[in-house]
Amino acid sequence: MSQNNNEPMGPRERRRRQQNPHLRPHKHRPWLITLLILLAFGIAGAAAWGIKTWNTAKSTMNTTYQATGTSKERNVDAVIKKNKPFSILLLGTDTGALGRSAKTNFSARTDTMIVCTINPKKETMSLTSIPRDTLVTIDGQSEKINAAYTIGGASGAVKSVEKLLNVPIDFYVLINMGGLKQIVNAMGGVTVTPKLTFKYGHANVKKGVKIKLNGAAALDYSRMRYSDPLGDYGRQKRQRQIIMAMVSQSNSLGSIANIEKITKQLSNNMRTDLTWNDMVALDTKYKNATHHAKSYTLQGDDATIDGLSYQVASASERLKISKKIRTQLQLTTSDLTVSDYSETASVSTGSSSSSSSSDSTTDSTTTDTTQTTTADQTTTGQ
Repeated sequence: MSQNNNEPMGPRERRRRQQNPHLRPHKHRPWLITLLILLAFGIAGAAAWGIKTWNTAKSTMNTTYQATGTSKERNVDAVIKKNKPFSILLLGTDTGALGRSAKTNFSARTDTMIVCTINPKKETMSLTSIPRDTLVTIDGQSEKINAAYTIGGASGAVKSVEKLLNVPIDFYVLINMGGLKQIVNAMGGVTVTPKLTFKYGHANVKKGVKIKLNGAAALDYSRMRYSDPLGDYGRQKRQRQIIMAMVSQSNSLGSIANIEKITKQLSNNMRTDLTWNDMVALDTKYKNATHHAKSYTLQGDDATIDGLSYQVASASERLKISKKIRTQLQLTTSDLTVSDYSETASVSTGSSSSSSSSDSTTDSTTTDTTQTTTADQTTTGQ
């Protein structure tokens, strides 16, 4: 039970606080992991707010709930109840960004796809980016994985990632990229230290020089790729950088007014199968894990199939990333072999008679690829 901050401290308690300055009265803040952008782990709890504010936030965030319509690979209620590691697929759509339609139907492709895993016991979080052009097979057709959501909704995106990496996806969070501006502005901006000098739209940054970005600048910072030597892989790094900055800075939001603004923007720009109770449970049990993060990228090789460019992740690369994620989730990896990933990830959305077996479609370029280097493994500490 947390102490009342207005209650005078006795000599023993005052001495304990002086000797251990890191000990602070805990304020409950049910933070919601959003995406890319997308994390607005920032909705203060009842103890800090008051019943009216709590109920308003709960009502607002309930509007973001949207089930996938398909069963999950594991019992997520039991996972959270037992304080076990879990995964969230973070999806970012182009809807409303850079002059595109501002409608919030989230019908565009998900050019941002990140598997986020959170391990409460080890207090670690990992963010694994999946390139938008990664080859998968959907309803018997070769597709880029960013089309999975357009074709099959959140369920299609989740299934594609699960098949690609052989990992369970416990939840998803989908955000309208155009809404990033409003969310970051509601937070009062986001501070980053760029690893590259460039000017793109509202983003004008210098390598190694810390800068506070407003919403428009943060969106452009996370989108630029043509001036990046690493192309889309470099953009993925900056997307993860924005996410982590939002997570770390969310703890200093403080103002109820700011939090109310954020929940309003989230309700307009986000969809998720996390319920309000899930969010509260995650805040209670998992929040400390977000302070220590590692970043990875599923590497692919260029391939042209039917005149279209793809990124094809080799079997060995998929196995390596799968092991990293499964280890974070405390799932077995001892029985996994390269041959388990030799077939193109294949799913069915139910809109055709195509087989959903992962053995139904094989692409020779997948088994010929031997790229095994993970682009970055960056640790962010508090």
